Order: sequence, then structure tokens, then C-alpha cells
Amino acid sequence: MQGFSWKSPAVLTALLVLLASAGGLAFAIEHYKLMLRKEAIYPRSGALLNSIPDETDNWVRQGADRRENAETEAVLGTVNYVSRLYAKKNTESPVMIDFHAAYYTGMIDTVPHVPDRCLVGGGLALGGFVGDIPIPMDQSRWTPVESADSNTKLFSLRTPNFSTRAGTRIVLPRNPQDLKLRIFEFKSPRGKPFYAGYFFIANGGWVSNAEEVRLLAFDLRTKYAYYTKVQFTGFGLESGEELAKHAASMLDELLPDIMHCLPDWQAVERGDVEGMTRAE
Repeated sequence: MQGFSWKSPAVLTALLVLLASAGGLAFAIEHYKLMLRKEAIYPRSGALLNSIPDETDNWVRQGADRRENAETEAVLGTVNYVSRLYAKKNTESPVMIDFHAAYYTGMIDTVPHVPDRCLVGGGLALGGFVGDIPIPMDQSRWTPVESADSNTKLFSLRTPNFSTRAGTRIVLPRNPQDLKLRIFEFKSPRGKPFYAGYFFIANGGWVSNAEEVRLLAFDLRTKYAYYTKVQFTGFGLESGEELAKHAASMLDELLPDIMHCLPDWQAVERGDVEGMTRAE
């Protein structure tokens, strides 16, 4: 290149800045024990999401679980998922909720598949963003768990009697009292709107925003990373708040079993990862 010289003050200055930056990054990684590469982590039990109960005290599965073909699963980015239609029991008018949960771990390089991206990409019209709606779960059966972080509230919940893991206690995501569902309204071909909402459980915590998943799961202080998307779609409902109410009813019964299908993050933080660093 004409006029270029390695002896140029500008070139030498740029090289010195680059070298200093590289050295500073290496020092920061070593000094602060930063983890730039994330490793896969699994539940010690090896339980998959499709093992959650297909019938609870208030909900029952309709038909068989849906499994996608290999091509669609490749796009989804995981084979550990459940897609299931539940009907609410003992109601005057039928209530049907389509439930979906999917697990990701390790160097997660996929963009979360969420309704406001995927359904719109599939041709449905987005009616609008309803909001991050609080999920009014029943907290009366939650038992406080000691937390090392004063800003974090931890609770455990007993697995219900209808579960194959009945009677065991499981720790819920951090600060579950703040759990929210990110809800969107969609226009169906028949003109009747329907609602879809989701949140994510990641590295023992939770977020409702897809853009925040990486920030939570890819904490530079942790060696491992996972997240699970939990999604509810309701048809024939009057509002996003009604969807959040039915989601709360389902989570009151299903959340302990969902957490059984995720790593015990308190154990991970203690360094006890035996049986969790490979798929069972």
C-alpha cells in the first residue's frame, strides 16, 4: 500500500494500543477468573422435559405430544422439548392451553425461538405487545430457602402427589415472586385474536425478555450455561391477563417437575456438578 510504513508513528501507536488491550484482556480474564467458554450442564436425574405430568389435579393432556421432524428440530436447536395441549378440568366453558418448553445448554449460539418472531415469520399477524404480565402463582405452599445473596429470595416447593417424583422438594428459580409472562396478541385467520406468552429459566434465575437470556446464562463468572423457554398459548381468551392466570394455575402444579428437568443451580454454584456434566 502506497505510503504505508511500519515505522510510521500512527501505525506504531495503533500496534501498541492493540497489544496493551490484548494484555489487559488476558490479565482481566486471569485476575477475575472470567469464563468465556461455556460448558453443557444437565439435571443429575437425566430427566427430559417430556417427562412432566400429562395430567394434574386441574389440567389434562389432549391427544399426543407433538414431535417435529428432524429438519424442524435442527432449526429449533434442541431435541429436549415438550409441545403439549392441556385442557382445564371442571370448567363450564372449555379452556385449552398449548404448552411448550425447550432446553438449551453449553455454548448457546441460537436466537431464542419466541412467538413474536416465529409466528410472525410463519405468516400470522401480530396484534401487539400486551406487556410483561405478572404470573399470579399461589405462594402459600412455598418454603423459604436460605440464600447467600441478600437481593435474592429462594423458595422450595413440594412436588405434587400426581407426579412420579411426588413428595420431593425442589428449589424454584430465584425471586419467583416476580415471575412475569411476556405476552403478545396475534390475529388468527378466522379473525379471533389469541395470546401467546413466555419466560426463560436460565442458570437458576429467570427473565421474560429474549434479549436478556444471554446476559443471564452467559455470566462471565460461571463455567456452565443453560436456559429453558417456557411458553403458553391460549385460544378463545379475552385478554393477556387471562392467559397469565391460566399459566399460573398450570405452573402451581407443573413448575416443580419442570425444575426437576433442569440442573440444580445451587449445587452447581457450590461446585457439586457430579452427574450433571454429561447427558444421561
